[in-house]
Amino acid sequence: MIEDLRESETWRVFRIQSELVEGFETLYDLGPAVTIFGGSRMTEDSFYYHQAVRVGKMLADTGFSVITGGGPGIMEAANKGAKLGKGKSVGLNILLPHEQHQNNYQDVSLNFRYFFVRKLMFIKYAIAYIIFPGGFGTMDEMFEALTLVQTGKIKNTFPIILFGSDYWKGLIDWMKSTLVTEDAISENDCSLFHVVDDVSEVCEIMKKHLAKLGIELPDGECGKNNNKH
Repeated sequence: MIEDLRESETWRVFRIQSELVEGFETLYDLGPAVTIFGGSRMTEDSFYYHQAVRVGKMLADTGFSVITGGGPGIMEAANKGAKLGKGKSVGLNILLPHEQHQNNYQDVSLNFRYFFVRKLMFIKYAIAYIIFPGGFGTMDEMFEALTLVQTGKIKNTFPIILFGSDYWKGLIDWMKSTLVTEDAISENDCSLFHVVDDVSEVCEIMKKHLAKLGIELPDGECGKNNNKH
């Protein structure tokens, strides 16, 4: 009987509820945070891996917590940067049959069975998204964020930052040449995101965003030596 219940849709509702409760209770006092997305297959030799470390460290030094999906690649790099910057490093891990394994740079670690619960935590506790190159999962998270901003479910001031203009150029060109042309989106929708190539640009966007919210950045590493590669 118990085994039958655990295989039922009703039991699944309880599992979803438990993930929501655990996420809310663990993260409610996290403070200002930025979520960083990116591919799990990016290795330590990747240019974007090193840039993600720098971005994570800059954010941590500036007073932000850093949230990632908790896995390898860009997620590991951002968590590593947060630890180097002595900030709070958060990993929201997902249970997958392959690819995902928890990285070793997390102060706070949560495990999720359901993607939609995990994505809710990414959104709810962040004041900005930074999206590094990645695959289907990264695209999914990027377009969900864009949809939420476009439909007003997130305030328009919520910055969505795409890191790496060369990587994103083809997709952005397609949006403008096809989606806008076919009236699937408006031309203004292409202004819902920023495209950057350096940590200093991320810093400037965050400064402007917080200024709109009436928050002044503390004296930290934001902007310091960020023009060095």
